[in-house]
Amino acid sequence: MLKRIFRFKTILILGTIGASIALLLSYLSPHIHPSSFRVIPLFGLSYWFILLINLFFLLIWAFKRSKWALFLLGIIILGGGLHFRTFALGWDDENSNNSTELKILSYNVRLFDVYAPTIQERTSSRNKIFDYLKASESDVFCIQEYYHQEPPTSFKTKDTMMTILGTPYFHSRTSASDRKRQEFGIAIFSKHPIIRQGEVSFSAINKTNNYCIYTDIVKEKDTFRVYNIHFQSIRLQKDDYELFNDYSNPAGEEESQIFRLTKKIARAYPVRAEQALKVAAHIQESPFPVIVCGDFNDTPMSYCYNQFASELTDAFRNTSFGMGKTYAGRVPAGRIDYIFHDKSLGSRNFKIQTEKLSDHYGISCTIFPKN
Repeated sequence: MLKRIFRFKTILILGTIGASIALLLSYLSPHIHPSSFRVIPLFGLSYWFILLINLFFLLIWAFKRSKWALFLLGIIILGGGLHFRTFALGWDDENSNNSTELKILSYNVRLFDVYAPTIQERTSSRNKIFDYLKASESDVFCIQEYYHQEPPTSFKTKDTMMTILGTPYFHSRTSASDRKRQEFGIAIFSKHPIIRQGEVSFSAINKTNNYCIYTDIVKEKDTFRVYNIHFQSIRLQKDDYELFNDYSNPAGEEESQIFRLTKKIARAYPVRAEQALKVAAHIQESPFPVIVCGDFNDTPMSYCYNQFASELTDAFRNTSFGMGKTYAGRVPAGRIDYIFHDKSLGSRNFKIQTEKLSDHYGISCTIFPKN
């Protein structure tokens, strides 16, 4: 009997030590470049799961009235503000001087569902996205996984959006398929004049269709630089999603899928990190207050997110309450789409779309100068 008790306590202690080390590594993941320690981003990605395990051990040790409970409590407290990257306790800023407001919407539209099985499904999905965009009454629309086909076409996007949204000003960066006159990339639609536009090129980092563009937008007396970003994705294939289905695969096949998925995740992190560093450096040179929108394909406990959170304000954390979820696919990714803004700007009324029309939910926020 005593031997069993001793064995259980030993397992409990080893589990506690392992869980606490994993939690400490998740704290480090936002600060260490993924290429220098390839495995560390996986701890940041698993942060909530690791935290729950530590809380489970904390409850066991607290019930036993052991000093190990104080040890774990100290490890959790050590995380400090990092815990609030994924759980917001914010409230709206006050626009006390009634200065210029700019409502921003960011949305990965998944090519407006152009590859749906039938033309009826494609058109229905596209039109529902158009309805959502119009109902938002935003000033600026930052679209990721944008799709456009030159006329003649039965699947109109660009011209239709400019008409129904009242956005005569436009900037995009796309790759083209000459055979079908198709374009794939990102775009910014604006109701207000664009006086300058450009791109932060990722061509030296990777050859995939991930881009960052910016526009200098004037509304009344104020000028804002708006960035629209789509960072490197994991590029999941159909087989990768099988892991998240309800049924179980044979043990050997499941292990190989997990290994393949882990390799894809590990490969994407260093690329995103370099893309984020390049955009962050470009932001430092901006002559105007910046607003940064986009699909980051990364969680708040990541090196990529940290490049922006350290210098800018995360509008969700600034104005919302709760965890938030912007990825609508089968992978439990949580919040990977963001709106950041300059610290000289305020924000209010952050909203996350409730209806699933893409594999992401649209996000919107009103931003304004504080002074």
